[in-house]
Formats: sequence, C-alpha cells, structure tokens
Amino acid sequence: MRRTERLFRIIQILRAAQRPVTGASLAETLEISLRSLYRDMAELLAQGVPVRGEAGTGYVLDKGYDLPPLMLTADELEAAVLGAAWVAARGDAQLAQGARDLIAKLTAIVPETLRPIVLDATLRPVSFVPPPVETIDLGTLRQAIRDRRKLAISYVDAQERQSERVIWPIFLAYMEDVRIVVGWCEKRCAFRHFRADRLRRMTLQAERYPTPRARLIAQWDRHLAEQGRSGDATG
Repeated sequence: MRRTERLFRIIQILRAAQRPVTGASLAETLEISLRSLYRDMAELLAQGVPVRGEAGTGYVLDKGYDLPPLMLTADELEAAVLGAAWVAARGDAQLAQGARDLIAKLTAIVPETLRPIVLDATLRPVSFVPPPVETIDLGTLRQAIRDRRKLAISYVDAQERQSERVIWPIFLAYMEDVRIVVGWCEKRCAFRHFRADRLRRMTLQAERYPTPRARLIAQWDRHLAEQGRSGDATG
C-alpha cells in the first residue's frame, strides 16, 4: 500500500471508530511498524488533519472533519463505478440517469492516473434477469421516503385482489427481478411489504408520518427477527 493510500486509510479508520484507536491497533490493521505509524500520524498533523493522540487511550479524529472531494483510492473508485453501473442497468429511469451522470462526473474530475478505472472498468454487473417494470413513478416514492411523507396507494396482491391503503414508506429494496416497498400500513396496523410492480396508483400525501425512519427500521428489524423469517413481499 502506497503511503498516500495509507494516510487516507488511517483517516477512514478514525472517522468510522466510535472510540479512540490505539497506535498498536492501527499499525496491526495497516500491517506496518509502530515507528512507521508514528511517522504517518506526524504527516497527517503536518497536513492539517485534526488528529489528537490521547495518552493511554489512542487517536481520535475531531468531529466535522472531512476529506477533500474526490480523494479516492483505486478500490474506492472501482466500488463507486461498479455500484453506479448496476444502478444504471437496474434502477428506474431517474435513478439510472443519476448513475450515468455520476460516472460522467467521476470521469471528468478524477486524477489522470485513475481515469482508466472509470473508462475501462474491469468490474461489471452482469444479469440475465430482465429488469422489473412498474407503472408508478419511483422518483415520487423515493421522495416520500426521504421526506417521511405518507402515501395513498392502490395495491393488487398475488391473488389479484385490489385494496386501498395509506402507508408510511421507510425504504425501497432493489432486487434482481423485483423492487419491494417496505412500510407501515395504517390499514393493517403492521409492517407490510409491497411489490412496486403491483402498485396501481400512488399519491403523495401532505402529511408526514410521526415516527423517525431510523426508529421504524429498527422496529422492522425486530419484527423480522421475531417472525424468524426474511419477510414476504405481500401487502
């Protein structure tokens, strides 16, 4: 690992840590000597990175610090391009366009040495399953999730039974052959899973649902654990 990449790696480790990280732990993770680690930390301080070393506990990175834009390693760039390529092929129209725009921006602004990773990708998503097709606007659905807005939906289940619901959408699961809306159903007073291709109508409501999404997702996780299953896709 080149030193520049190692310095980025140290920052990423400290950013992700919930508590101080000892020099010995950092050196072991990076597979370098403590002496090399101390030199790296001195270089980070010289570059103005707000790292603090606390005697007997370890290193911490001051909150609020972020890396300069597009300071990516080759692995990070490959991960970004692979993910964007998958979304461009499997996402809805708006999301796919966003993924293509992202790749174009990466191509324009990454350093010359990293540009071949974007232009001549060695990692490519391959699928033999046709992408799902919906009649609703998934952009509106994603907006509802971001804004914590209720949705009025008309849903047709596997037995072709149609029902009208008001749901609190908490996330959208992307799979190879289907997309699943996970949310709290006011009609059933329970979490339900709705196949996006079975939604016949969807109307964004002005009212926001009261519970934070993070709390609902945690409750949904506990619900699945109690059920002892991965959850079905029916409403």
